[in-house]
Amino acid sequence: MIKKIDVPWGTDTVQIAIPDSWNISGILRPMDIPPVSDYGAEMDRAVSQPVGSASLPDLVRSSKKIAIVIDDSSRPTPVHLIFPHVLNFLYSNGVKSDQITLVPAIGLHRGLDEKELNSRIGGVLSGLRWENPDCDKEDTLTYLGMTSRGTPVWINQSVSEADLILSIGCIEPHIIASFGGGLKNLVPGVAGRKTIAHNHSLNCSPSTFNMVGQPIENNPMRLDLEEAALMLKSKIFIINAVLNYQKKIVKIVAGDGIKAHREGVLVSKTLYGVNLDKPVDIVITDSHPMDQDLRQGVKALANTVRAVKKGGYLITVVRAEEGVGVFGLANRRLPLSKKALRILAPLLVKIVPKAKLKNMGEEDRFFLYFALQAMRHANLLMHAPTIPDKTRENLPFVTFVNNLSEAIDAAKAKYPEKANLVVFPYGGITYPDFS
Repeated sequence: MIKKIDVPWGTDTVQIAIPDSWNISGILRPMDIPPVSDYGAEMDRAVSQPVGSASLPDLVRSSKKIAIVIDDSSRPTPVHLIFPHVLNFLYSNGVKSDQITLVPAIGLHRGLDEKELNSRIGGVLSGLRWENPDCDKEDTLTYLGMTSRGTPVWINQSVSEADLILSIGCIEPHIIASFGGGLKNLVPGVAGRKTIAHNHSLNCSPSTFNMVGQPIENNPMRLDLEEAALMLKSKIFIINAVLNYQKKIVKIVAGDGIKAHREGVLVSKTLYGVNLDKPVDIVITDSHPMDQDLRQGVKALANTVRAVKKGGYLITVVRAEEGVGVFGLANRRLPLSKKALRILAPLLVKIVPKAKLKNMGEEDRFFLYFALQAMRHANLLMHAPTIPDKTRENLPFVTFVNNLSEAIDAAKAKYPEKANLVVFPYGGITYPDFS
């Protein structure tokens, strides 16, 4: 006998046949919360009832220079809905366009061109000053000192010199920061490379390499970036959206960069933290709704790897409609075979956090560390038919399969009879919560 389960495949579904003797312990979906009916009214509510902050009109009245920091297109934030509303609010409170500088929080990512930026903010760029921050150009950065964890803090000058910083982002589960949003737009978003490098390195450890949905008070990287951002003399006011699995706004939180963020985290945790008693033998996880490309799709693996027992099987289904995407680790060939990599992984995880790796950025260094730890934990199989063979060869941490039957057969070799299985149909945004 065969059991059949369906998981999302873009706008369609794909069917997976599994042995009848395997026990399906759960099909774990995010909570289905309907979106707000009027996002403009939700914006008004959030801004008029800020969490832990003075009112936005009061902050605006005492500010001559205003920096608006938005996250880039690697995040699902509906900036095009939020930004025009913020801009109209500023203008209605007497702010002139020459008082505003728009800065996308690109961190180590590439900059946005004018067309991309205009599209992201809803087509209202005309007349606004804007700039892409440069993490390597020290004459455009301000040094603020060092955090208690030893991170040298360099921040984009246009942001550091503003009287008021408005930060627009979203709060979602995040592989390294526990949850996105909050002050993360500032560090690493508009920080210098030295700042980003040291901050990221704080979570290159066996106990913190996977912090998806984990308590922020236990996350050194998140606590460090918040300490670094609060070294700014500027007033900071965040406007963060929480989205449902359809990427629609269910709540907007606004106000203090930490207090408002924590309120949003509670909502995000309710949406995406799915209850699981204990790790299981086999996990099937789907990249939906992060189906854009491989870089987004691997979030499904990162989000759910804790759900599989050590030595078990994690089968990741990745739609990757646009192929690889901007994913540095997938574009470089490691000088090791899969077999050698597995043998040397225990040594490499000790070396990678501090080694000088030629032409490798700090974000890719973290992904490399994560990949090594994940492959040590479980057998990683991936079905991603849009990914070319060359890219597959560059990612020896996972075994690419040509179809899902091949993945199931591989797991059956270890579990020919009994096995406990869970399915994450929306693995791109959900994670196991064992609390």
